[in-house]
Amino acid sequence: MRMRLTKFEHACVRLEHAGTTLVLDPGALSDAEVTRGADAILITHEHFDHFEPKTLRAAATANPDLAIWAPASVVAKLSDVEELTGRVHTAAHGDALSVGGVEVHVYGEWHAPTHLDPVSNVGYRIAGTVFHPGDAFTVPEDSVDTLLLPTTGPWLKSIEILEFAQKVGARQGFSIHDGIVNEIGLVVVDNILNATSTRTGVPFTRLPVGDSTDLT
Repeated sequence: MRMRLTKFEHACVRLEHAGTTLVLDPGALSDAEVTRGADAILITHEHFDHFEPKTLRAAATANPDLAIWAPASVVAKLSDVEELTGRVHTAAHGDALSVGGVEVHVYGEWHAPTHLDPVSNVGYRIAGTVFHPGDAFTVPEDSVDTLLLPTTGPWLKSIEILEFAQKVGARQGFSIHDGIVNEIGLVVVDNILNATSTRTGVPFTRLPVGDSTDLT
């Protein structure tokens, strides 16, 4: 069954599948409008570029049926938000969720090491097809068809990007976590993606913000 992937700012993507719309990581660098019409929102971790409480509050106000899934550290930060009462659910490694009828598996526990304190991070594998790792190098125990590949950040080196893509072994991939660089930086991202494609033998590309592609 077809899944539609739309790339938004930084690490945010929108997935439409089987009549359900999921939005992942609509952080402070993403336009809050990305959540319009979403049935559920999945958050990988608490950093501002992935998690913006104001966006979630507005989305929940607009849609009384909206559900939000996130690691326990994020759930705790939302416990006092009245608009989100009963809407926020904990996602932890090993969980199998049914989100609007779409099967979602959860992998990983920790953000990749940085200059900051250790932070919880989970990745999501949606409908057995797309894997969003958040800010981590988690390799799912199950197969991945489409990898959303982080390509910039203070926790990333280019060789780690290539090695992670190779270990996951997806059929294709698209750049995420690329919203903190200018046009020159995006040229570097494209060069890294080309190198990743060469190393893995499968296509890794960058969708411009707002562009969509159909995954089959």
